[in-house]
Amino acid sequence: MQFFIVLVAPARPENVGAAARAMKTMGFHSLRIVDSQAHLEPGARRVAHGAGDILDNVTCYPTLADALADVDFTVATTARSRARFHYYCTPTALLGLMQEKQQWVGSAALVFGREDSGLTNDELALADILTGVPMQADYPSLNLGQAVMVYCYQLAPLMQVQAETAEAAQAGQLGALRHRLEKLLVTLQVDDDEKLRDWLLQRIGLLQQRDTAMLHTLLHDIEKALK
Repeated sequence: MQFFIVLVAPARPENVGAAARAMKTMGFHSLRIVDSQAHLEPGARRVAHGAGDILDNVTCYPTLADALADVDFTVATTARSRARFHYYCTPTALLGLMQEKQQWVGSAALVFGREDSGLTNDELALADILTGVPMQADYPSLNLGQAVMVYCYQLAPLMQVQAETAEAAQAGQLGALRHRLEKLLVTLQVDDDEKLRDWLLQRIGLLQQRDTAMLHTLLHDIEKALK
């Protein structure tokens, strides 16, 4: 499974350098940056301290949607667990979920938001799963470099296991499932039920491979019956 770290509009080059250093320390190599050139500033390379190759190979995108266009499964970090109907897990719980996905999902991304405001609601809506670091209520803050280190440390086992390569048909299962469900809601004329739509689409990220395959089979039967 390809695994990307995505930073959205980072403002401080030192934070980008710290993120790159954390990634390399834990075995991650692919960094994508949205709407920022902070990685090109001297402060980023100074703090990266040996992780300059990660900065050299950064891929830049104008929007988060563009950065995730070729990604099968997206995890977004947030300090706010209030996003509607979204499944929300700790870094510890995330590891088990991603280890299962590693066997059949072709690519995944872990997204970090802006230092001052995090991710917007529209950006959070692009994620399959939301995650956050539990913190003391009287000091609920990690800087970007620290947050990347926490997650890279927790998810490092993903980089230490050579999982079987996901077949192309399997790698697109989740995206295809979302598309089929949205199409079905339109066919049933219930696509304006926002609560139902959000609940269905956001739970797809929790499905294991067998569940996904079975749901595809069920949708096929439903589509056939509706015709």
